[in-house]
Amino acid sequence: MKKLMLGNEAFARGLYESGCRVVSSYPGTPSTEITEEVAKYDEVYAEWAPNEKVAMEVALGASIAGARSFCGMKHVGLNVAADPLYTASYTGVNGGMVIAVADDPGMHSSQNEQDSRHHAIASKVPMLEPSDSGECKEYVKLAYEISELFDAPVIVRMSTRVAHSQSSVELCDRIDGGLKPYEKTPQKYVMMPAFAKGRHVVVEERTEKLTAYAETSPLNRVEMHASKIGVITSGIAYQYAREALGDTVSYLKLGMVNPLPKKLILDFAAKCDKIYVIEELDDVIETHCRKLDIQVVGKELFDYIGELSQSIIAEKMLGEVKEYTTYPEQLPVRPPVMCPGCPHRGVFYALSKLKCIVSGDIGCYTLGAAAPLCAMDSTICMGASISGLHGFNKARGAESEQRAVAVIGDSTFMHSGMTGLVNIAYNATNSTVIILDNSITGMTGHQQNPTTGKNLKGDPAAAVCLEDLCKAIGIQRVRVVDPYHLAETETAIKEELAVAAPSVIISRRPCALLKYVKHKPALHVEADKCKSCKMCLKLGCPAISMREGKAVIDHTQCVGCGICMEQCKFGAIVE
Repeated sequence: MKKLMLGNEAFARGLYESGCRVVSSYPGTPSTEITEEVAKYDEVYAEWAPNEKVAMEVALGASIAGARSFCGMKHVGLNVAADPLYTASYTGVNGGMVIAVADDPGMHSSQNEQDSRHHAIASKVPMLEPSDSGECKEYVKLAYEISELFDAPVIVRMSTRVAHSQSSVELCDRIDGGLKPYEKTPQKYVMMPAFAKGRHVVVEERTEKLTAYAETSPLNRVEMHASKIGVITSGIAYQYAREALGDTVSYLKLGMVNPLPKKLILDFAAKCDKIYVIEELDDVIETHCRKLDIQVVGKELFDYIGELSQSIIAEKMLGEVKEYTTYPEQLPVRPPVMCPGCPHRGVFYALSKLKCIVSGDIGCYTLGAAAPLCAMDSTICMGASISGLHGFNKARGAESEQRAVAVIGDSTFMHSGMTGLVNIAYNATNSTVIILDNSITGMTGHQQNPTTGKNLKGDPAAAVCLEDLCKAIGIQRVRVVDPYHLAETETAIKEELAVAAPSVIISRRPCALLKYVKHKPALHVEADKCKSCKMCLKLGCPAISMREGKAVIDHTQCVGCGICMEQCKFGAIVE
C-alpha cells in the first residue's frame, strides 16, 4: 500500500518497519515530527530527553544492550550531542543505531546555518541523505543494515524541505529481529586510553571498508543521458536539479554523503565534458572532487548561503531568468510576534520599561527582541542566557548586576540552563535569572518536558519542581510571579535586581495556545474614554490596533489576559 507522507513521517515509518525498539530525542524544528510520529507505534518505546546529549547516550545504551535504537535532533542539537557521537564512533554498536539530524538551510527556525556533514566527516561516521519521503523510509532501513554490518552509528541527514514536504511512500510490515545478545566487552565499550587507541585503528579500517561500499552501494546512482554535462548532487538539491534541468544533463546522485566514493566519481567524470556540483551550504562534495583532481564548477555559481531552488539552478546553468510580477504598492511587513495572551509579553514589557540588559535564550520568547518590546540584548544557544549573564556580570561588576537579567524557558532550563545556574551559585555573581515557565515546550509545537508532569505519550510522569530545584542548586532567593499582573512582575524584577544575592524569578503562566487553558471573554475599548495615547500598543499584542485614531481590540484574537487593561490608565479597556 502506498501513502502520501511527510519526510519526517516516512522516517518514523522506516524506524517502525526496521524493528527499532528504543527512541530518545529532543524536539527541534525541522526534526520534531520524526519522534512524535514514531511514538504512535506501540511497538516502539519513545521519549523526550532533557537534551540531545542525553538522547544520544540513551540510544547508544540501548544499542549496546542489543536493541535497534534511534535519536533525533536538529543541526544545532548535534553540537550538543557531539561528545557521545565522536566516542560512539569508536565504540561502535551492538544493535543498529541511527541518528537523524535535520539541517535548516535558509534558517527558517534556527540561529545558524551549519552543515552537519562536517560532523559526520570529523567523527568518521557514515551519513546518508535522502531526497524525498520514499527515500527517507528506505534509507532508514539501509542505515540499520549499514550500522550493524560496519559496527557504527549511522547519521541520516535531513533538511527542512525534505522533512516537511510530501511524497509517496510504500508501506511494508515491521520486521523485528529481537534483541541481540549482550556480552561484556570492555575493550570495545570502555573508552579509556588503552582501549581507545585500539578502537581508533578499527575506525580507520572501517572508513576504508565504507568507502569501498560507497562505490557500489545502491545509495549512489548514475543517471546517464545524451548530454556530456554532468551534475553531482545529493538530497533536496537533486530534486531542484531534476526539475530545472530534466534529462538535459547526466546525474550522479549521492545518497551516501560520508564517506564519499572515489572511483564512482572518477568514472562519472570521465564520461562528461563538464561537471557541476550542486549542493546546499558548504562545498563538501566539491572539495572531495577537487582532491580527486576533477575540475568542477560549484560554489562559484551556487552560494554557500541559504537554500537553492529550481529557478536559481536554471538561471545559473541555463541563463533562464524568470519574470516576476511585482505588486505596485508596498505591502505591509508582518514580522513574527508573540501570540495574543502570550504569558511572556508582560515580562518583556517590564524589562523594556526598566531598560534592563537582557541575556536571552532559544525559544518563542526570543521574540522579546522584536519591536515594540526590543527587550533582548543577546541570544546564542540553549542555556547560554544564564552562563552569559554570569560572564557579563563578572566583567562589568556591581553596576551590571543591578541592571542585567537572564531569561530562559522551562524546557530550555531543563535542557542546559541548570548548569549555568549552578555556576552562578558556585562562583557567586548577584545575577537575576527569570525562568519563563509556560508549562510546555512552546516553540517546537507543544512537546512535554521534565517540568510538565507528562511524558511524550501524554502519560503521567514525575514533574520537576523548579522552585525546589533552584534552591537545591544553591539559590536562596526564589519567587514566583504571574506575568499577567504587570505591576507584580515589575516589582519583583526591581526588588531582585536591587538585592546583593543571586536570585531566580519564575514567571508562571501556561501558554495561551494550550488546549486545556480556558480564556476569559475578549476585551473591548470604550472609544469615548480612549485618549489615543497608544500605550496599549507598546505591549506588542497583535489583537490591538488603531482605527480612526482610537485603539480597537480584535475579538477574534483577544483571549482576555487583561494586561492591556492594567496598561491603560484611562480605563478605556474593559471586559
